[in-house]
Amino acid sequence: MFRKITDSMYASPQIATSAVQEAKALGVALIINNRPEGEGDDQTPGSEIEAAARAEGIDYVAIPVSHAGFSQGQVDAMAKALDTAGGPVLAYCRSGTRSTLLWSLAKAKAGENPGVIAAMAAAAGYDISPIRQLVDMLAADAKA
Repeated sequence: MFRKITDSMYASPQIATSAVQEAKALGVALIINNRPEGEGDDQTPGSEIEAAARAEGIDYVAIPVSHAGFSQGQVDAMAKALDTAGGPVLAYCRSGTRSTLLWSLAKAKAGENPGVIAAMAAAAGYDISPIRQLVDMLAADAKA
């Protein structure tokens, strides 16, 4: 269920509380919820995921992303979460796509190579082409 993007980053479709133990077995230090509460009937409430994560000693943060797109605040929050995670990260949303796209934007903001970001996402089964121009722009700004 978890798709490995890098050695320290996993993306996933919606998780249940039972998935938290699987995350712990992988050494995940932080779970990031990128799904707005109440988005779908199949959704385990974030508060339940958070409680399960904290019971396993895993940090939890919610950075909800709606289908309206990404804001600078969300990119900044994701970058901060990734920078301070202290270990591997699992980010989830409905399909894992928004989590991967937000990760891509945060990595670009940090100056990482857009081609490498796109290749890592693609290897995990995610296509960042809808935001590729923004990834390129953030990476260029980071190097300026």
